[in-house]
Amino acid sequence: MPPSSPFLSDVPAAEAQAAWQAVCEAAGCPALTEAVPVPVQHGVGRVTAEPVWARRSSPAFDSAAMDGIAVRAADTVAATETSPVLLAPESFVVVDTGDPLPEGYDAVVMREHVHRTADGAAELRAAVPPYQHVRSIGEDISATELLLPTGHRLRAVDVAAAAAAGVTELTVRRKPVVVVVPTGDEIRPIGSELGPGDILDTNSLMLAEQAKEFGWEARTTPVVPDDPDRIIAALRQAAAEADLVVLVAGSSAGRDDYTARVVEAAGTLAVHGVAVKPGHPVVLGAVTEVGEGTPVLGAPGYPVSAALTFEIFAAPLLSRLEGAAPRERPFVHARLARKLASTLGSDDWVRVRLGKVGGEIVATPLPRGAGVLTSLVRADGLLVVPAGIEGHHAGEQVRVNLLRGAEEIGRTVVAIGSHDLVLDIAASRLRQVDPRITLASSNVGSLGGLVAIRDGLCHLAGSHLLDPETGEYTLPYLDRLVGDGPKVAVVRLVHRDQGLIVPRGNPLGLGGIADLARPGLRYVNRQRGAGTRVLLDQELARLGIDPSAIAGYGREEHTHLAVAAAVAGDRVDTGLGIRAAARAFGLDFVPVAQEPYDLVLRADAVDDPLLAPLWDLLADPAFRAEIEALGGYSCAETGLRIR
Repeated sequence: MPPSSPFLSDVPAAEAQAAWQAVCEAAGCPALTEAVPVPVQHGVGRVTAEPVWARRSSPAFDSAAMDGIAVRAADTVAATETSPVLLAPESFVVVDTGDPLPEGYDAVVMREHVHRTADGAAELRAAVPPYQHVRSIGEDISATELLLPTGHRLRAVDVAAAAAAGVTELTVRRKPVVVVVPTGDEIRPIGSELGPGDILDTNSLMLAEQAKEFGWEARTTPVVPDDPDRIIAALRQAAAEADLVVLVAGSSAGRDDYTARVVEAAGTLAVHGVAVKPGHPVVLGAVTEVGEGTPVLGAPGYPVSAALTFEIFAAPLLSRLEGAAPRERPFVHARLARKLASTLGSDDWVRVRLGKVGGEIVATPLPRGAGVLTSLVRADGLLVVPAGIEGHHAGEQVRVNLLRGAEEIGRTVVAIGSHDLVLDIAASRLRQVDPRITLASSNVGSLGGLVAIRDGLCHLAGSHLLDPETGEYTLPYLDRLVGDGPKVAVVRLVHRDQGLIVPRGNPLGLGGIADLARPGLRYVNRQRGAGTRVLLDQELARLGIDPSAIAGYGREEHTHLAVAAAVAGDRVDTGLGIRAAARAFGLDFVPVAQEPYDLVLRADAVDDPLLAPLWDLLADPAFRAEIEALGGYSCAETGLRIR
């Protein structure tokens, strides 16, 4: 095999797709899967390989479209309200919907418009035009007409129409087969006990299920160790069985990243490195040593990168193999909830949450790391920032490709601001009350939430901002930020304990904020604008401690749980957070303050029906008990209108 992998490049996505297609054609990769017959009742989701022609008309005869009587229209010409026509029993025929129209008759009168006399005659008070309430032969489908074209992805209505037209068998494209080959010495099958450095093979599960969601067939091979020869053998075997092979991980430029070299050794390497973020190190090529060529996609190991590169590159290729147009997601235009920076030179696929606020859809960016799989779990849409743009400003209109339906988005409560576990529990409880309701929280800190409320970019803002001058929480900031702007309301959610999260047993014997300046102590901070950060800075000022004296003051996390996770993982010695986060990780806690945590919203939104289930939840004793059971919370004032 070649001595070294090609350097990563920055090929634009469209050019990369064209280069991949050209390499596949040169390698003899089939342009289409073969045509196969399937019973019409198994056709949904398949793509037609040839036109579907009607074999018979539907309906196949003139038929009654209503329950009533079949008549000769000419017999009813003189009928009026004041001068009804009486039809003798032998002059009409009783019919039900769908019955063939009796020979010699050309119209149907609805049953409710017929008065039957004692001798069985039918009294009509209005004239009937010819073919009233009659379905004519071929009204729906005429024999020999084109019913469905080639390259049509069949829906339930399509197969029903085909069956009505006398079609019992359809000729469709065989479903493309995807074989996913996971690689890496550290990768372990799902369900394995993990040792230090081990990683579960969730990427293969995700990629195979992505293929199945599109209706294609997929399977996963056993994990292949980081041995180039073994990876080549696995690739060739998979290529003999697949229409697309996805090699997972090993696509970067690290010591054990062999994918590009393996693809080049087994066939032709088209592209290594695409101007897409996340997903830059993707590998595209074709295997050429198994008769017909087989396309190969080397997916990056980070889960978000792997998922998005499948959508960007694999899905269009597999659609072409079926002879269908690539599936395009519906899209909406939305206002961006906060500033979004993007690096020039790469298409930036940003995951966003969506909700309708004040009649407009608002998009809130989610964490953007390539390893943050939950950003895709929580995403309602994908915002693509083109390579030539450095980002967008808050409030700017952007186009978002939908991952959820528009109706669901309209039932989403958008919460932006400080993080608290209570909001997560509320989201789950609200979904139990009504599966259509979503409470979507984005953690940008208290100050960012108040700005979003001011600018009409969210329904709720979680806040616990302490004002050093007055000792009050949140209200002074609102007065300064909103001023003469929209009136706001403040609803108390909880009181909660803030303190130092420390390992079990508090091995360093920390007693409070003053101990953070100890030499060698490792601290993790919250982000700027977070209420917890404001509380820390006030305490440091009160104690006369320079923040630069604290090792780790500049290291930031965006949630209390992330702080607790850093302590539990022994990456730091302590961080300021809430007691409930410490308890969630089995850690100890050194109290520093008890503070109110409030929900801020525009005053005119208090009576919004969308928020009514939330107010009901805050009044629920069972919900309050569940919150207090977390530890470090008081619900004595939950639901109280502060302003």
